[in-house]
Amino acid sequence: MPEDIINSFMNGPDEKGRFGDFGGRFVSETLMPLILELEEQYEHAKTDQSFWDEMNDLWTNYVGRPSPLYYAERLTKHLGGAKIYLKRDELNHTGAHKINNVLGQIILARRMGKTRIIAETGAGQHGVATATVCAKFGLKCVVYMGAHDVERQAPNVFRMKLLGAEVVPVTSGRGTLKDAMNDALRDWVTNVRDTFYCIGTVAGPHPYPAMVRDFQAIIGKEAREQMMAAEGRLPDTLIAAIGGGSNAMGLFYPFLDDKDVRIIGVEAGGKGVNAKMEHCASLTGGRPGVLHGNRTYLLQDDDGQILEGYSISAGLDYPGIGPEHSWLHDTKRAEYVAITDVEALKAFQLCCELEGIIPALEPSHALAHVMKIAPELPADHLICMNLCGRGDKDIFTVAKALDVNMGPSD
Repeated sequence: MPEDIINSFMNGPDEKGRFGDFGGRFVSETLMPLILELEEQYEHAKTDQSFWDEMNDLWTNYVGRPSPLYYAERLTKHLGGAKIYLKRDELNHTGAHKINNVLGQIILARRMGKTRIIAETGAGQHGVATATVCAKFGLKCVVYMGAHDVERQAPNVFRMKLLGAEVVPVTSGRGTLKDAMNDALRDWVTNVRDTFYCIGTVAGPHPYPAMVRDFQAIIGKEAREQMMAAEGRLPDTLIAAIGGGSNAMGLFYPFLDDKDVRIIGVEAGGKGVNAKMEHCASLTGGRPGVLHGNRTYLLQDDDGQILEGYSISAGLDYPGIGPEHSWLHDTKRAEYVAITDVEALKAFQLCCELEGIIPALEPSHALAHVMKIAPELPADHLICMNLCGRGDKDIFTVAKALDVNMGPSD
């Protein structure tokens, strides 16, 4: 890989918000002033010690960071080969990595004088995190969620309502994450005066992809320090699941300049990447296009119409990916693979049985790839996988997939 590419990784996007050919800012004129104001606020915040003092205090005392780096001893022994570490971001307050980023966005929203926060959510974890932080700061919260996801993520819907959020079911399309984001953007266009859109992943118009990545980079920064403390060196391989890709960019970003660290992102293969509209592997089965304010890899037909992707995992059920991932894919700094529903379910069960940890279906995809490669690697090879969410929200989905009756016993 050319040295100029390697040296540019930590510099982020260019002044137009592009990562190579990807990213950018494709929004209506109505939104442009707010986007520019947000960019100005974030550029100031990056060098404002009071901003980071507030963030660090909340990460420590509200979220519970740093999250542990856990040696999965029984899983390592069972698979043979590489030594497996799990970065346990599922232990964060609210049960996933999402709150890392939500705190930063809502602090910025308050600095901008916004009193109403809107968000989109798929698996519900971003919605729960947004509702949680809004409750803490006394802000009105509206969460758009696909009607299909409302049904399969009922526990998180109830959690959002308990936290005072209004949950708006979206019935357009397949009623999943893409459709929720569409409606959130429509809301934002018509309520720019008092409303801030808290995006849940490293997608959307600039500055969202870089800003969300920067907030989530706390994951990788901690993992570097923790791995050095545990092993005296950096991991050989990083692995994380990818829908839009925020947990993965959070882990990957602080390691991008470390050329010897292999980076693998795991997309949702659904029922197989060769099955039309039965997966959400944008890099494996898609091509570049524009959606939700940025240019990136998308699942689309020959006419450029966005396809309705599929995954058993609501958080990976998005027909696109963050633009920085598209750039890392094209520059070959990171590898991207697809894992099927069946493989993810097996990994979910194995993690429960061997480690006493119930993972979300999203990181179960990453664990399934760990299960594939670990046995073929030497015992001194270090794998660090981001366990980005816990599986409480998914038990009904998993039970249905495994044909287990969850009804009351006699």
